[in-house]
Amino acid sequence: MRSVVESARPAASVVRSAAAPALPPLDRTVLVLLCAAKLLIHLGTSVLRYGYFRDELYYLDMARHLDWGYVDAAPLVAVYGKVALLLGGSLAALRVLPALAGTALVALAVLLAREVGGGRFAQLLAGLAVLLAPGILLVDSLLSMNAFEPLFWTGALLVLARLLRTGNSRLWVWFGVLVGLGLENKLSTLFFGFAVAVALLLVPERRELLRPWVWVSLAIALALFLPNVIWQARHGFPTLEDLENVRREGKNVVLGPLAFVKQQVVAMHPALLPVWLAGVAWFLKERRWRLLGFTFVAFFVVMGLAHAKDYYLFPIYPMAFAGGAVAIERWTSRRAAAWRRALATAVVVLGLATLPLCTWLLPPADYLAFTARLGFRQQKAEVHHEGLLPQPMGDQFGWEEMAREVAAIYRALPPDERVKTGILTGNYGEAGAINLWGPALGLPRAFSRHQNHWYWGPPPESPANLIVLQWDRDDVQENCASFEEHPRFVRYGMGEENTPIYLCRGTLFDLRKVWPNYHHWN
Repeated sequence: MRSVVESARPAASVVRSAAAPALPPLDRTVLVLLCAAKLLIHLGTSVLRYGYFRDELYYLDMARHLDWGYVDAAPLVAVYGKVALLLGGSLAALRVLPALAGTALVALAVLLAREVGGGRFAQLLAGLAVLLAPGILLVDSLLSMNAFEPLFWTGALLVLARLLRTGNSRLWVWFGVLVGLGLENKLSTLFFGFAVAVALLLVPERRELLRPWVWVSLAIALALFLPNVIWQARHGFPTLEDLENVRREGKNVVLGPLAFVKQQVVAMHPALLPVWLAGVAWFLKERRWRLLGFTFVAFFVVMGLAHAKDYYLFPIYPMAFAGGAVAIERWTSRRAAAWRRALATAVVVLGLATLPLCTWLLPPADYLAFTARLGFRQQKAEVHHEGLLPQPMGDQFGWEEMAREVAAIYRALPPDERVKTGILTGNYGEAGAINLWGPALGLPRAFSRHQNHWYWGPPPESPANLIVLQWDRDDVQENCASFEEHPRFVRYGMGEENTPIYLCRGTLFDLRKVWPNYHHWN
């Protein structure tokens, strides 16, 4: 009798699932067209124009030294770099990866809008917003962990939305998998997890904490994150030292609350402000989706208090765009089709108008003329940034030329001096450039004390001579028996790179002996 009664009593999750609202149809035409447009934008701008970005050169070096952690990055970015190397290591091989990640993000935004009840128009508007938001276009134009971070977060939020719609607690497992992979992509996913946890405590769904699946999710995320934690522990938690150095040295620009919010509005495009604001407001108003709204608010507040860089918040916006698209669809009836078309057209026109500001569409001179006509000047992210172009653009100039200049100095040496001459760079961009182009130019491997390059040194033998970059003249005079100065200048590059290259003859120190205390993490 007991078994019959139990078999007639459905599980709680099944009862909730039966009451779940049905999903609207997926507009596959909208999905395909938006994804194709996203991919074509990046193939036509980031893949075919400019050069390697400083950090991309660093990630390629990471790919040559695969590990479970790095001073300033989680391990997955090195895997992306390894894929690029396996594809040939060209700029196109490198940049196609973030382009594909951005394309997948557009698809996830469309699916998330559908998951929270969005029909054809909502799916279109959500996809358009993610497609044309300047900040998202920018991060998808360079290979970095920032291009992939929104994939893990939006995927996790899509799972969370499905859980809220169906009540299927087992979906926490997939949430944990995506968060765990997100942690191996970038450590800022910790703040995302914190925001979800805070939001969960503020809504009735906190009852999930009394069920096992949320804790299974946490265990999965921690298990996936564990290899990086072990690497950090074995190396004395260098990431914490790096972050403290950045804070102590005042490297990054610190904005007040109003300036911080203004920066976010500009980064996501002022025309899209009503969309993501409507999304947050609608999520908070709708009981079923309140967890998503509180997640956004908690994350936004935490990042503001932490004086985070603007792009730290970019991964949370696809969710807000999806919610705003659904809200606007519901607030405008079908009889307001003309208004919907006008809104979508305005988003496209205004988004395309700002495309040159956030992609590599224009040559540098044309970009500077365009911004001058608009009266637009991008906010600096780092205090000491000097250059004609914004850092994401300026940091793509001069690297191959620098490698060739170093090669010219090296090849001019007599053979007996050349074999005892090493290369020491001031930062990972310089080292990465020499390690990329150097083999074809006959250069030895470059060493650097900067960031993770310190772990990849010192050289097997202390060189008698050094070609040094980013040294002050006083340092050269103090540490070299004699030296030659080779000035260099790159018009559109970073100002810090317009410093002489020195040939240091007769180094007055043993590089191998000083190396243990020579690291520079900032």
